[in-house]
Amino acid sequence: MVSKVLSFLLPTRSLSITPLRRFSSCTTSTTSTPSLPSLEPSPDADLVSQILLRHHNPFHPSESSLQLHGVALSPSLLHQTLIRLRNASKVALSFFLWANRQPHCRPDAAAYHLLIDTLGRARQFDVAWQLILEMDQRNLKPSSATFGILIRRLVSAGLTRQAIRAFDDMEGFLENEGMKNEDFCYLLDTLCKYGYVKVATEIFNKRKFRFGSDVKMYTILVYGWCKINRPQMGERFFREMVDRGIEPNVVSYNVLLNGICRKSSLHPEDRFERTIRAAELLLDEMHEIGIEPDVTSYSILLHVYSRAHKPTLSLDKLKMMKSQGICPTVATYTSVVKCLCSCGRIEDAEELLNEMVCNGVSPSAATYNCFFKEYRGRKDADTALKLYRKMKEESPHLPSIHSYNILVVMFVKLSQMEIVKEIWDDMKASGAGPDLDSYTLLIHALCEKKMWKQACQSFVEMIEKGILPQKVTFETLYRGLIQSDMLRTWRRLKKKLDEESITFGLEYQQYHFKPYRR
Repeated sequence: MVSKVLSFLLPTRSLSITPLRRFSSCTTSTTSTPSLPSLEPSPDADLVSQILLRHHNPFHPSESSLQLHGVALSPSLLHQTLIRLRNASKVALSFFLWANRQPHCRPDAAAYHLLIDTLGRARQFDVAWQLILEMDQRNLKPSSATFGILIRRLVSAGLTRQAIRAFDDMEGFLENEGMKNEDFCYLLDTLCKYGYVKVATEIFNKRKFRFGSDVKMYTILVYGWCKINRPQMGERFFREMVDRGIEPNVVSYNVLLNGICRKSSLHPEDRFERTIRAAELLLDEMHEIGIEPDVTSYSILLHVYSRAHKPTLSLDKLKMMKSQGICPTVATYTSVVKCLCSCGRIEDAEELLNEMVCNGVSPSAATYNCFFKEYRGRKDADTALKLYRKMKEESPHLPSIHSYNILVVMFVKLSQMEIVKEIWDDMKASGAGPDLDSYTLLIHALCEKKMWKQACQSFVEMIEKGILPQKVTFETLYRGLIQSDMLRTWRRLKKKLDEESITFGLEYQQYHFKPYRR
């Protein structure tokens, strides 16, 4: 039956790849992500992190910590401050080393995990490994969660061999605990989520007899192949799972359904119809074997309608779900809101947003981002700012890094720099960012507006935080400064980069600049 479903889609090639993030039940339920302390309101942590960031001297990193003389450190304050410094690896490391010297509150395992994650974001893996060794020496005993954080950051940096080596090294640290199937599932899941499905398949085939194979492992691989637009390979592993006597569950079917729906090109119209028929066949098969489609199943279908710009069908399907007693989730509503916004039906989207709230479903940052993108397209700065401030009042920590990035670029392009500063300061205060993407988008937008002074200031701030700019950012700023007869300014920036090259290591040394000729 599954092969019949896939046969509808064989001629179809994908024109876009969208990761399965909002429908998390399809994937994250198969493995548990190593948990880190979450961001919580803490005026003390806000104050400490701002002191550290404002007084940070990149040439004397210990100076900023000297500002903390007299601070009564607690585990909670340590954790919340490290969370707020997660995009400033140098400052975070300096603060951590200072905390390590305090007699009454030395870092615990959670603090080590937070710093390892922060260093991994900045690709400072040598220092991260030193922290793991230090944990072992302090009898904090690195756990599978410790290595899970390191593995995730290694894979996200494209260092798959090092990630597998870290997985193998983990066994030597776990002692009597040993490695479990969940650890192997996590490795496979991380590789697949970042697109390294062939690597995941290879290691699965080599080690499945040691760890065994179950529905989780096969579901992860089905997801991985569907994610890179290879639903036929996903169907192959699905069939292999069934042939080996492993019964698929609703998550397995949702992953395959997601692969069929979300990776298919929907234009012209016959491709949309073919995709819907294939999805309905799979839903029929679920009914036949006694597995009822859940809210995630219908959310995936709604996403297809959204991509195909079918607002009427989206609203009809949502109504049908509710009539069957299936309560829409925030992901379900967000798909319909996105469809309505992209089709210009902003009033209907606002009405649906109010319905969400009345039904006790809190809108997510992704829900609000649909509105921000539509307002950006309309250049409706006033409405966007009004919604942003309303969003901030309801929950100061609700805006995501993506929300801030959309708004920053929007207001830079509209030359409303006071609003840009307000949003940028809010982003810093919330602890959401700025990260590499934030600085990249800001600097490129400033370059487009020929605001060279602000672009250079952001560039220097980025470097001092230990964030290596992308090569395209170097080149964009370089060309712009040369064209504006600001060669001396570029030389000062280049000197600053060279002074910080120790932090960036080999990755920066691989950047080769070609002389620009006007």
